[in-house]
Amino acid sequence: MARRKKAETFSRYDTADYLKSDEDIVAYLEAAMEEGGDDPAFIAVALGNIARARGMVQLARDTGLTREGLYKALSAEGNPSLDTVLKVMRALGLKFTPQRVAAPRRAAAKRRVA
Repeated sequence: MARRKKAETFSRYDTADYLKSDEDIVAYLEAAMEEGGDDPAFIAVALGNIARARGMVQLARDTGLTREGLYKALSAEGNPSLDTVLKVMRALGLKFTPQRVAAPRRAAAKRRVA
C-alpha cells in the first residue's frame, strides 16, 4: 500500500510583515510608484501595506481619520482623496515630492506646431 504524502501548508504572504525599517518602507514605496505608473489603486494598496506595517490604529490617531476609513481608502477598491494620501504620508514620516520626467516626443512636437 502506498503511503499518502502529507499536504504542504503555506502561510499567507503579507507585504506588511517585511516592512521593518524606514529604509524598507521608502524603497518599497519608490518601487510601487515606479511600477504602478498611473494606477492610483496600486499606490493606495502600497500605502495600505505600509500603514498596516506601522499600525493602523496609531495612523488613524495621527491623521484624524477612522481606522475603518483608512482600510477602505487604502485598499484596491478604495479611491483616496489627495488630502487623505498626504495625511497618511505625513503621518508615516514620508514626503510627497514631484519629479520632472521627460516629456513624450509627441507632446513636445504638438507644442511647437501650435
